[in-house]
Amino acid sequence: QVQLVESGGGLVQAGGSLRLSCGDPVRTFSGYTMGWFRQAPGKEREFVAAMSRSGVSTYYADSVKGRFTISRDNAKKTVYLQMNSLKPEDTAVYYCAATGGSLSRDYGQYEYWGQGTQVTVSS
Repeated sequence: QVQLVESGGGLVQAGGSLRLSCGDPVRTFSGYTMGWFRQAPGKEREFVAAMSRSGVSTYYADSVKGRFTISRDNAKKTVYLQMNSLKPEDTAVYYCAATGGSLSRDYGQYEYWGQGTQVTVSS
């Protein structure tokens, strides 16, 4: 059982930065492709970024490309999402997810999810 625990959300002004963390202290973290998704009120969950098991390959949504960076530390069993130049439209609950499959933007491909962390960007 993968148990993902997110942290790092909060309130920030537009143009600011936050770093989200997601750890799985229980299982073999390096065996999973990791992704970040977000869901704003009244909207569907959307893909943000994903990283392969080795960390070599990444995949970003167009809306965050150049502003957000996904990274992982397999020794610490943690994946990060560095978010820079934040905009009010980035406001959402951010979820960490894991899959035994390959890189994907389809949330249906991810088997395991964290509880979510709120990110609020004020204008």
